[in-house]
Amino acid sequence: MKPRILVTRAVFPEHLERLAEHFEIDANQGDEPIASADLVLRLADKQAALITGGDRIDAATLAGAPLLRAVSTISVGTNHIDIAACTARGVRVTNTPDVLTETTADFGWALLMATARRVTEAEHWLRAGRWQRWSLSQFLGADLHHTTLAILGMGRIGQAMARRAAGFAMPVIYHNRSRLPRDVEEACRARYVARPALFEEADHVMLVLPYAPEHHHSIGAAELAMMKPTATLINIARGGLIDEGALANALATGKLAGAGLDVFEGEPQVDARLLALTNVVLTPHIASASRPTRDAMARLAIDNLVAALADRLPPNLVNPVTIGSR
Repeated sequence: MKPRILVTRAVFPEHLERLAEHFEIDANQGDEPIASADLVLRLADKQAALITGGDRIDAATLAGAPLLRAVSTISVGTNHIDIAACTARGVRVTNTPDVLTETTADFGWALLMATARRVTEAEHWLRAGRWQRWSLSQFLGADLHHTTLAILGMGRIGQAMARRAAGFAMPVIYHNRSRLPRDVEEACRARYVARPALFEEADHVMLVLPYAPEHHHSIGAAELAMMKPTATLINIARGGLIDEGALANALATGKLAGAGLDVFEGEPQVDARLLALTNVVLTPHIASASRPTRDAMARLAIDNLVAALADRLPPNLVNPVTIGSR
């Protein structure tokens, strides 16, 4: 008898075909988010779940899923999963790193350019029929070339961003939990600085660090006050990293020139104060959204799930101490 799994959000048809080779599937192809209470009910008789970053797997969910052996998320981040609770229950957790690095870095660069050069603000103004003539001072933005890019979080995506900066002759500074080896720094043309110096020296700050409870609102009024009023702040990491109220205030009062946000603390809801501002570029968590990359993410998540339920080592096991469990 095939293991029963829940697929919490719509996947491409070819992914369902592959899953059907190995599992009995309860698939949410309608793609409506499953409420927490319903998620518990649908997991009650399942051995595994294929989920996304919008699905919360916590101790309460696990308590209602006694047969659960594996959770495979189609994302790099795992902050929506209580890893400790899963580990205590022997539930294997997997994610999908690496396959989205370059696509996410591409998008981060697009968001940076759109923010610095006021692209969406200018487009909305044009579409509203307000363009009557060319003006020397119209929509003056910030340069990228020869300005300083600061990267907070220098993992795979941060390093990919640094490589892109070389094409714009941008000096790169970074701060990380631990300093990179010298050869990696040289390959990225990046200079390590203390955290306060990162905000003080930057013309553009890029957030690429993973979310953890200790990083909640780690970019707040104090950090924003350190930045140049001409600077921009870009977030392609996680929404909870930024105090959105403090950011809205900085943008509204001219203490910060602009921001580009692909992620939000309460997504899919967005703070109304940000929606009211013209100097912030807002996108709906689409940094990895190219067809080849989303396909690769789903395929890797399925590889992880197949291995986990076959008692093999999954390619991307987050909690390896569960090997041999259940």
